[in-house]
Amino acid sequence: MTVTTTGLTKAAGLSAAAAGLIFIAVQINHPAMTVDSVTTTEWVVRNSAKVAMAALALVGITGMYLRQIRQVGVLGLVGYLLFGAGYLLMFASEVISAYVLPGLAHMAPAYVNDILAAAAGGSPVGDIGAMKTVLAVAGVGYMVGGLVFGISLFRANILARWASALLAVGTIATVSLAVLPESFNRPMAVPVGLALVGLGVSLWREQRTADLEPASTITLVEHATV
Repeated sequence: MTVTTTGLTKAAGLSAAAAGLIFIAVQINHPAMTVDSVTTTEWVVRNSAKVAMAALALVGITGMYLRQIRQVGVLGLVGYLLFGAGYLLMFASEVISAYVLPGLAHMAPAYVNDILAAAAGGSPVGDIGAMKTVLAVAGVGYMVGGLVFGISLFRANILARWASALLAVGTIATVSLAVLPESFNRPMAVPVGLALVGLGVSLWREQRTADLEPASTITLVEHATV
C-alpha cells in the first residue's frame, strides 16, 4: 500500500466530514449536565463519541490547512493554531469527562458538578484547579480560532465558501450562549457540524478531481498524436 499526499488529504476530508456528523449526532437528546447523568452508560458512550469527534476534527483541519498553506498565509496559520489548540484541549477535556468523572461522581459529587457547570459556561462554586483554565482556553481557541480559520478558508476560495463562512459564523456565535437560555446550547452546535461536513466533502472532492486531471491530460495527448 502506497501512502500519497493526495490520499492523506482525501482521508483528512473524510475525517472532517465524520467529525461534523458526530458533532451533530451527539447533540440529539443530550442528557442534562448533572451528576446523575455522569454515572450512566449513555454518558460514557456520548463522550467517547466526542473524543473521536475532536480527534477527527484535528485531522480534518490539519488537512485543510496543509492543502492551501500558501493561499491562507499568516492568517490561516494563526487560525489553524488557535482552532487546533481548541480541539486538542477539547479532546483532553472529553477524555476526562468520559473516563474520569464517572469514577468521581460518587466520591466527589460537588467537584463533578462544578466541572459540569464550568463546561456549560457557568461559574463553579468550588475550586476545580486547572480544569477551569483548560475549559476556558479550549473555548477561546474554538471560537476565535474557528472565526479566523473560517475567514482564511473563505479568502483562499479553494474549498466550499459557504462552509467556510458557516464555520466562521457558527464558532464565534457561541459567544451568544452566555446570554441565551440553556436550551440553545445543543442547536448552536449544528452550524459548525454542517460546516465541517461541507468542508470535508469539499476537500475530498477537490482532491478526487485532482487525481483525475493527469489521466484526462494523458488521454487528450494520446488522441492528438494518433
